[in-house]
Amino acid sequence: MTGLTDIMAKLRGEGGCPWDRQQTLESLKQYLIEESYEVIDAIDSGDPERHRDELCDLLLQVLFQSQIRNEEGKFSFADVVEALEQKLVRRHPHVFGEETAETPEQVLKRWEEIKGSEKGSKTRDSVVDGVPRALPALVKAQRIQSRTARGGFDWPDTDGVVAKIEEELQEVRETIAQQDADRQKEELGDLLFSVVNLSRFLGISAELALQEAVDRFCSRFRTVEKLAEANGEKMSDCNLEKMEQYWQAAKVSQNS
Repeated sequence: MTGLTDIMAKLRGEGGCPWDRQQTLESLKQYLIEESYEVIDAIDSGDPERHRDELCDLLLQVLFQSQIRNEEGKFSFADVVEALEQKLVRRHPHVFGEETAETPEQVLKRWEEIKGSEKGSKTRDSVVDGVPRALPALVKAQRIQSRTARGGFDWPDTDGVVAKIEEELQEVRETIAQQDADRQKEELGDLLFSVVNLSRFLGISAELALQEAVDRFCSRFRTVEKLAEANGEKMSDCNLEKMEQYWQAAKVSQNS
């Protein structure tokens, strides 16, 4: 670990790298987001070496920001590691202490309780407070729904969740008929929120589910393009019926 911090200090110091010396916490935010998504891509690829390399890039962002704070006299990378060690022990009293927790749900509930009581934690007026505003909308929605569910605000089974989706879908249809653009946006948001809630209820990440759906769509569409090209046709010249035929053929091809 000392070798890493020494390298980072040299890169940021006099005679170091001009680009590294120019970076600020603000400028590094975009790279933290990008590297996080690249780690996810590496996991999805199933390539361990790529996964390792992307984790290196993500760790660099932690090291980089820690070095900047160290230059300010705030904290060092070693402080971050030490704080993590203490946090892991403190938030797992069922492992390192005398408490018991039999289910993952009990663990999460206790984790949130301990997190809320820790020094520096802000007093929350509501269970929905404290969720980062910068989170992607699907992740943020599911995080808030999980918190309210732990507080007892939840459906007893999937029937209620599905009924809510159907209700919201009907309201979207009504706004389309009324040609009310403002209400369309509002009701569509409610529909999306309800669909995310179903994902949460089923124990599925809405963000990852949508990512995978997008990937499937892109893969199938590439197949559709190839099928059309093989028949000497351009997608722009195909009518809806023809495109549907290609689409169904692409689905069969991928599922076989």
